[in-house]
Amino acid sequence: QVQLVESGGGLVQPGGSLRLSCAASGIDFRIYSMNWYRQAPGKQREWVARIDNTGRRTDYADPVKGRFITRRDNTKNTVYLQMNSLRPEDTAVYYCRARHPAVGEVGSWGQGTQVTVSS
Repeated sequence: QVQLVESGGGLVQPGGSLRLSCAASGIDFRIYSMNWYRQAPGKQREWVARIDNTGRRTDYADPVKGRFITRRDNTKNTVYLQMNSLRPEDTAVYYCRARHPAVGEVGSWGQGTQVTVSS
């Protein structure tokens, strides 16, 4: 059974940084690309970033491009989201999802990790 556990969120001042982690189990992590999403209060969930199964290719949503970096460690079945130059509008619950090349995203949404950017 797919299990994804996000961690690393917290309260940070504008301009600060956080690193989120997403630990995967129940899948052959090496063949899955990974997506990051976020959901701000009162808003729809939105896609944030993607990393392919090898870690060589990444894509980012325009609001985070140039500030966020995602990478992965396939030896640890973990994907990371380094968030820099954080803004109040980055406040949201952040989630990760695993995407199989043939069947798409798998598993249920996890509980996510809360990121709050505030002074």
